Amino acid sequence: MTEDTTTLTGQAPPPVRDWPALDLDGTEFDPVLAELMREGPLTRIRLPFGEGWAWLATRHDDVKLITNDPRFSRTEVTKRQVTRMAPHFKPRPGSLAFADQPDHNRLRKAVAGAFTVSAMKRLRPRAQEMLDELVDGVVRDGPPAELVGRVLEPFPIALVSEVMGVPAADREAVHTWTRQIISTSGGAEAADRAKNSLYGWITETIRSRAHSTGEDVYSLLGSAVARGDLGAPEAVGLAGPLQIGGEAVTHNCGQMLYLLLTRPELRQWWRERPGERDSLLDEMLRYIPHRSSVGLARIALEDVELHGHRIRAGDAVYVSYLAANRDPDVFPEPDRIDPGRAPNPHLALGNGPHYCTGAVLARLQTELLLTTLLDRLPDLRLAVPAAQVAWRRRTMIRGPRTLPCAW
Repeated sequence: MTEDTTTLTGQAPPPVRDWPALDLDGTEFDPVLAELMREGPLTRIRLPFGEGWAWLATRHDDVKLITNDPRFSRTEVTKRQVTRMAPHFKPRPGSLAFADQPDHNRLRKAVAGAFTVSAMKRLRPRAQEMLDELVDGVVRDGPPAELVGRVLEPFPIALVSEVMGVPAADREAVHTWTRQIISTSGGAEAADRAKNSLYGWITETIRSRAHSTGEDVYSLLGSAVARGDLGAPEAVGLAGPLQIGGEAVTHNCGQMLYLLLTRPELRQWWRERPGERDSLLDEMLRYIPHRSSVGLARIALEDVELHGHRIRAGDAVYVSYLAANRDPDVFPEPDRIDPGRAPNPHLALGNGPHYCTGAVLARLQTELLLTTLLDRLPDLRLAVPAAQVAWRRRTMIRGPRTLPCAW
C-alpha cells in the first residue's frame, strides 16, 4: 500500500489511528469508532493484526456505495496481508464473503433455495416446536434460569443445523467448533484446530450427499458438486460461514433481550403494540453494536475519489455498518432507540451482493425467540442487577455471556 495519499486538494491525509480490540460492556457504542465518525467521513485505521493501514468509511451513503461498487474487491483481500481484527486469516475457496461477481452469484445460487421466504415459512412450525421444547424445560425447572445457555444459544444453533442438514448426533461437536472459531480468546492455534475439525467434517458430509435429493444445504451442495456446478473446495468454503452464522443470532438476541429487560419503555411498547413489533425489531437491529470493530476489508482495484481523498488502487478499505446505522443525516437522534422510527434503512444485515445470505432465517429466529420468551414469561426480569450481567470478552461478535433471569 502506497504512502502517497495526498488529498485532491493538496492537504495532508488523515492520520492513521490505532484501533485496539476493546472489551465493552452492555450495548455501549465503541468510543474509538465514535471518535472516528466525528473526525470525518473517511479516516485511516490500523487494527491489532495484519499489516499496514486501511481507509474506513462511516457514512451511510458511502458504506452503501463501497459495498455495491465492483471497483472494491473482496477477492483481492485473499491475495495479501491487510490490517485486520482477527489473529487468523485463511480464506477458503468458495467463501461467499470473499467472492466477487460473477462467481458470487454462481456460489450463492447453489444454496439460495434453502433460505428463501417460502422455505422459512415451511420451517416456521418446526422452529416454533424446537423453541417451545426449550422454553418448556425452563418453565418446568422454574426460576432462576440462565437464558443464553438454556435458550438463546441452543435454539439458533439447532435451527441452523436443521437447515444445513447436520445430524443430531454431530450437533454438539459442530457447535463447539463454531464457538472457538469466532472467539479471539484462544489465539490462532485454537481457531485453526477448530476450523480444521469443522471443515474436515463438512468435507465428508458434502461428499456423502453427492446423490441426495434432500433440500438441506449439505444435500444441495453435494448434488451441485456432483453436477459440476461447484468444485468440492468451493462447496466446503461456502458451507462453513453458513454453519457458523447461527452464533450471531444468539448474541444479537441477547443484546435485544437485555434492552427489553432494562428499558421499561421498550418493554411497554412490545407489550402494548403487538402489531408493531417488527418496527421495534428493526430499530434494535439498527441500534445494537453487534460486532467489535469492523468486519472484512475490500481492496480498491483502481483509483477512486471520495470526499476529497484519492483511494489508490491496492489500498485496503473498510466500511462500518455500525457507524452507518448511527449516521445522523439518515437517522435523527441516532443514539436514541425510537421504536416507531420510519423510515429505517438500517444496514445491520449488510448491503449489496454481500447482504446476509441467511437474513430471512435470522429474522425468523429473532422474532420467534423474543416473542416466545416475552409472551410465555410476561413477568420476565433480570435475576441480577444490570451492571452484573457478564459480557463476552475477546470476541468479534458482541453479546451477553450469561443472562440470568427470573419471572
